Formats: sequence, structure tokens, C-alpha cells
Amino acid sequence: MFDVLVYLYENYWRPDACPDHDQLTRKLSAVGFESDEIEEALSWLDGLASAAESHAGEQGEASRRVYLPSELDHLGADSIGFISFLEAAGVLPPPMREMVVDRANALPGPVELEDLKIIVLMIFWSLGEEPDALILDELFVDAEDRLIH
Repeated sequence: MFDVLVYLYENYWRPDACPDHDQLTRKLSAVGFESDEIEEALSWLDGLASAAESHAGEQGEASRRVYLPSELDHLGADSIGFISFLEAAGVLPPPMREMVVDRANALPGPVELEDLKIIVLMIFWSLGEEPDALILDELFVDAEDRLIH
């Protein structure tokens, strides 16, 4: 599923630039994605659209997030730490954070950090926002591949 999401991010500027589900399914199938992977990704994106609508217009006021034990198990320490890092950096306001948690919880767990990074990327994409270069670096470059200057 995540390969399909990355493909959509790389090939469509915004979700509204994507063709309808039937045509998109045919295009993704022609590129080589499996039908179950396509269906899972499109279903996940439908949930993302619903989450975006439910959080539309919410202000990014400061709030503290207390994770339920089931969320702690599902997300794991690395993913929660990354969400906290993005919040502290000022790039993930509370409504977006809740979208990230919602979409991560829509997946079978536990959620790997690399998968969470794709979720965050897709949240930005769905809202028509592009994270700044440093955040994109965090989302795309593995820690062991970073050059320390």
C-alpha cells in the first residue's frame, strides 16, 4: 500500500489532481501495482479525505496529546517520538497530528517509523501543503544515510 501512496505523491500534485477511482485503479494497475494493494491504498485515502474534512477549519492552538495504551502499542515509541519532534518543530499543528494518529490507527499495527513518515507526507499532500526542505529531509532520508558536517 505504501508504494502506491508514494507513487501518487510523486505523480500527482494534489489529491484533486488524481483521476476518479476507476481510472486511477486502471492507471496504477498498468504501472504494475497489485489490485489488493491499490484497493487498500484508495480505501486508506478515502479515510484520509474524511479525516481532512472533519479537521477542516480547526485552529492549530497548542494542546497536549495523551496517548491511550492501545495507541502507544500501535504506534510505538519511535513513531510517537517522531510525531512529538514534528510538533516541537512547529510543522505539525494539533489538527494535523490527530489526522496522523487517525490514519496510523487505520492500519494494522504496529506502525513502523518509515510507514509513519509516509503517512505524515500524505497528510501534507492531502491538505495541499508542502513541508519545508528540512522536514522533507526527515521524511525521505534514512538516519544512517545522513552526512554529518
